[in-house]
Amino acid sequence: MRRTLLKPLYPGSLSRLQSPLLSSPHRNVESPPNPLKLLSNPISISSSRFIFTPSNLPPPEWIEPFFKVSGLASIFPRDLQPSPWVSKIVNLLDGSSNMELNLYSFCHKFSIQLSPNFVAFVLASVEVQNKPDVALRFLTWAAKQKKYTHKLECYVSMINVLALANDLAKVRFLFGQLKEMGSVMTMSSANSLIKNCGGLGMVEELLWVWRRMKENEIEPSLYAFNFLLNGLVNSMFVESTEQVFKVMENSKIRPDVVNYNTMIKGYCKAGKTQKAMEKLQAMETINLEPDKVTYMTLMQACYSEGNFDSCLGLYHEMVEKSCEVPPHAYSLIIGGLCKDGKCLEGYAVFQNMIRIWFKANVVIYTIVIDAFARCGRMEDALKLFEGMKTDGFEPDEVSYGAIVNGLCKSGRLDEAMEYLRFCRANEVAINAMFYSSLIDGLGEAGRVDAAQKLFEEMMEDEGCDQTVYTYTILKRGLFREHKYEEAMKLWDMMIDKGITPTAASFRALSIGLCLSGKVTKACEILDDLAPMGVIPETAFEDMIHVLCKAGRIKEACKLADGIVDKGREIPGRIRTVLINALRKAGNADLAMKLMHGKIGIGYDRMGSIKRRVKFQILVES
Repeated sequence: MRRTLLKPLYPGSLSRLQSPLLSSPHRNVESPPNPLKLLSNPISISSSRFIFTPSNLPPPEWIEPFFKVSGLASIFPRDLQPSPWVSKIVNLLDGSSNMELNLYSFCHKFSIQLSPNFVAFVLASVEVQNKPDVALRFLTWAAKQKKYTHKLECYVSMINVLALANDLAKVRFLFGQLKEMGSVMTMSSANSLIKNCGGLGMVEELLWVWRRMKENEIEPSLYAFNFLLNGLVNSMFVESTEQVFKVMENSKIRPDVVNYNTMIKGYCKAGKTQKAMEKLQAMETINLEPDKVTYMTLMQACYSEGNFDSCLGLYHEMVEKSCEVPPHAYSLIIGGLCKDGKCLEGYAVFQNMIRIWFKANVVIYTIVIDAFARCGRMEDALKLFEGMKTDGFEPDEVSYGAIVNGLCKSGRLDEAMEYLRFCRANEVAINAMFYSSLIDGLGEAGRVDAAQKLFEEMMEDEGCDQTVYTYTILKRGLFREHKYEEAMKLWDMMIDKGITPTAASFRALSIGLCLSGKVTKACEILDDLAPMGVIPETAFEDMIHVLCKAGRIKEACKLADGIVDKGREIPGRIRTVLINALRKAGNADLAMKLMHGKIGIGYDRMGSIKRRVKFQILVES
């Protein structure tokens, strides 16, 4: 209710009563009011016609995040300064259990409400960016204000906070609410949404923003195109990326080197290296200079496909164009050439790198050392190994492993063992490949006892786990020395440790068993491997071949009959395998007899019963 005062209203008294903050609902507010100060002037009170009672207060003021520093209207953001209300509200966002109550009490005390612009601005502030839970609570609280409705910018700011926290589920939920609003898309909102959706791999949402931009006739910026293309590529939507790229080519904003690099990355990830190379050619057509990222992306793709010639061609193109060649590029080129058996060419690139950069690194040194060692050029490998130490690089376990492997392959086992002792004395880590090279070398040299001892030492080394490869090479050595029982114990130990056999591992075992006259045992183990998901495709072929090579034709034929009788393979295939095995073993007569006869695939009638002609007839007739 109102109470009329006796004194007349003085001009300007109402304006003195009203704080600048208590104006119309859409007026910018400059500073927080002080209620005590408003009531400190008795003249103002006595000169007013009426005052408000608690039951008839003025409506709360909607506050905005900025106020103008001058009396002139300005549209430039640099002319705007954050309202003092912003810091006060941000200070209340402490994440405590009373946070919402504190916000309500503060706003009620000063008779204010937070506008959607204010909420969006606070959510975008640095203080809130890393507090997704607090930000979400604040957004939820703001929505409960009377006559309040979130704007598009509120959702955009909140999605940005959640995207920084990689909270995909909540981002999807908020995006669903944003879509239901039907708000008009703005350039800044579209850019932010494209960036966040692209980063999180939300392709459906990304394309929705793209469509809304077109519906609202928003011309995408270079910023928007960059994030849109990158988001689609990261989600492997290469065809959609192509369509967006074509739109960009026909728009006012033409693709730059970053956009081309994104397209090239997409093609390379999808395994379409040829299309990626075509994009490189397209860049040259429009006189757009590729950068080191362009070349590196293509080189990595070519390297992974084993196309080392193209990799080398790209390197030469970089050198010709005076484009910076990063260390990783040299690693790819040198590694590719060395893998291709071109260790001298790889060394030439290595020397060129040193000439330009003066120093390589441990990885590149190791690649060249390993290449020389595998090519049998151990002296060159050792010389480069010493040169690496002279250049101030400390060899790691991989470097020592490359040297040891080369020495073992060259039969220089004593020198290899010296390196083992050196590494142990100097606390250089010894990995599984280091041990495996030595065990393999000792096994090949017939020093199986030394290999077993080293294997036991490897088992005691807590930092070095045995691999299926280590077990395989030791089993091969034991079978070579006719130590069948010990080889089988090693196989059982491997299975008990949960190490899954490989096709190569079973091949070594089956060949050893066949040569030891244990063909049936090999077949039993093969049957046991099927439930483990290990199905060597050429197991029977390998066993038949090794038996024929050893002159055990009768056992090979018996094995072939057993394979067919149990339905493990079709007769025609086993017949072909046996013919090839006999031919390679030098038994051309038996191979011709098998090829022109009906053995294995034909049938003989015995009374009323048809029986397939056994392979064993081949050696019995």
